[in-house]
Amino acid sequence: MSNPNTETDKIARPEGETELAITFLYYRDLPQAMAFYEEVLGLDLAIDQGWSKIYRIAGQAHVGLVDETRGMQRASEQKPVQVCLRVADVDAWYAWVQANGVAGLTKMFESTELGIRAFAFNDPEGYQIEIQSVLG
Repeated sequence: MSNPNTETDKIARPEGETELAITFLYYRDLPQAMAFYEEVLGLDLAIDQGWSKIYRIAGQAHVGLVDETRGMQRASEQKPVQVCLRVADVDAWYAWVQANGVAGLTKMFESTELGIRAFAFNDPEGYQIEIQSVLG
C-alpha cells in the first residue's frame, strides 16, 4: 500500500485519539432544525459556531447542523444519511416521537439479525433518524 518514493514514508501518522466525532448535516432552515434537535430529540448545544450548531448525542459523538449558505456542502432533496440513536427504552421514545407528530414515522420493527428493536422518522428537512434498543 505504501510507495517507498512518497513523502508519507517520511512522516509518521499523528498519535493520539480523536477528540470529538461530528457528523454534519446541511439545512436550508437552520432555526427549524435547531428547534427539532433541541425540543424533540432533547440534545444539548455543545458548540455554537454561529451558522454551525454542534449538539452532543452521547460521549464524544455529536451532530452538527449547518446553514447550507455558509457550509462546505449544500442541502439536497436526496438524504442518503441516517442518524441512529441507541436508547434504553425504544418504546418510550416511540410514544414521545409519535406525540410530537414528526414526519415519516415508521412502525416499530424488530431485526433479530441485527439484534435491535427500532423505528425511524424524518427531521424537518428529511434526514432520517432511527431510534433503537437492543433486543432481549
